[in-house]
Amino acid sequence: MSSRPESFPQIAASLSSIARSFYARGWAVGTSGNVSAVVDGEPLRLAISPSGVDKGELDADQILLIDEHGRVLSDHGGKPSDESALHIMIVKERGAGAVLHTHSIWNTTLSDLHAAKGGLAIEGYEMLKGLHGVKTHQHREWLPIIENSQDMLSLAARVSDTLSKHTEAHGFLLRGHGLYTWGADPTEAKRHVEILEFLLEVVGRTLQLKQRD
Repeated sequence: MSSRPESFPQIAASLSSIARSFYARGWAVGTSGNVSAVVDGEPLRLAISPSGVDKGELDADQILLIDEHGRVLSDHGGKPSDESALHIMIVKERGAGAVLHTHSIWNTTLSDLHAAKGGLAIEGYEMLKGLHGVKTHQHREWLPIIENSQDMLSLAARVSDTLSKHTEAHGFLLRGHGLYTWGADPTEAKRHVEILEFLLEVVGRTLQLKQRD
């Protein structure tokens, strides 16, 4: 999971590129969304996007380095994402090398629509095989839905509890907020975002078509 400290510039460049691509696809408009990746595992050091920055214009030199308590270690100024505690929790719970968060129309809408069920099941689609460890379209992916909160420490605790209960999940939704997913590195995490965003749009559009019939 860990990388050498000198790999930070490469990780920062990868994260900024991913953030800009998410903006271009409408998954992180304005200042929404955040991205992170592990730089060192012991002690934990995370590269993470700063708070309040337009993801369509995010540069590598704006990426911050934080420790496992969310404290900024970078020489340059900047406030880390308000959701740093969630990124740190996911890294610890899943052993992830990167964590990505998007605010697309479909993930936001479906997170609210299915909240009462506690999650959203997706199965029967070939694209599921893009998720790590999934070998068949018959796979049933359960995306838990967690009530959103501005209390990040409390929310991080709920995320930890959810991940411990749903050990096979590749992501989760925050109600009215968006998608979190992760991977062994930024490349795999980006693929997971692309797969899950595709599937969420398929689910949403299918519901629309059924309502018209």
